[in-house]
Amino acid sequence: MREEKLTIFTPTYNRAYTLKKLYASLIEQINQNFEWLIVDDGSTDNTEEVVKQWVDEKKITIRYFKQRNGGKQRAHNKGVEICNTELFICVDSDDYIVKDSVDKILKKWKEVCDDKNVAGIIALRGKDEKNPLGTDMPKRKYSTLSDLYSKDKFRGDTSLVYRTEILKQFPYWVAKDEKFIGEGYVYQQIDQNYCMALLPEIVIVCKYLEDGYTKNVRKLTKNNPKSYARLKKQTIQYSETWKERYMQTILYMVGCRLAKQSQIKEAPYKALAVLAYFPAWLTWKIFYKNA
Repeated sequence: MREEKLTIFTPTYNRAYTLKKLYASLIEQINQNFEWLIVDDGSTDNTEEVVKQWVDEKKITIRYFKQRNGGKQRAHNKGVEICNTELFICVDSDDYIVKDSVDKILKKWKEVCDDKNVAGIIALRGKDEKNPLGTDMPKRKYSTLSDLYSKDKFRGDTSLVYRTEILKQFPYWVAKDEKFIGEGYVYQQIDQNYCMALLPEIVIVCKYLEDGYTKNVRKLTKNNPKSYARLKKQTIQYSETWKERYMQTILYMVGCRLAKQSQIKEAPYKALAVLAYFPAWLTWKIFYKNA
């Protein structure tokens, strides 16, 4: 019996109408050495019935887990927890993958897997199968995700494949009464100790829907202020320049104001917090007070 190497993880909530395209792209993969792990975050549509039909077709290996609605990050934590393959990639319910994506990922992984300093692979996302959703990658073999954006000036979205054993060490933190924290919360921590292999190929094709996370960033911040403040506090601590620390301190204090938490007392740099107080208040007033 074949043992799958890669988990393609999909968190979903009331997206039965979009999953069909992803499923079609998975059954067309030229390399079938993967399993599809779906964590249903409390859907009230017919997601469960649709997935059960696909399981019964037995065209690919599918695992389905349904949980009480808790947001994408809690679904991600559950997916990582129950994942039993070496590699893990998140493919959202409104995305699909190129037909040779699994093959490209596994071939790249074979080149670098013996290096324990490598946490995974950074590949490209595309607006279609030929055009990346952003700039091209630098012509080198390794980078951290943060260096890719800050030092190489990469712009756009990436497809991230991680060693599952590493992801298990860095679960998402989400406040008890909230449902979302930015994905950077995990990626920043991994970047402190590991690098990533670069794969300058499109593996995921992405379409942002009106009900998706990307289109609702400001609303997410307002609805999840404690988690937002925690993410920004971590970002300040990992920032390499004072300019970046200052800008992130402004955003941290906006989150604290929205969460009705002390803005200066818990700030990593008290002097920066004092300097950031008025810009943070202005940002809150313009973008959030009446939002």
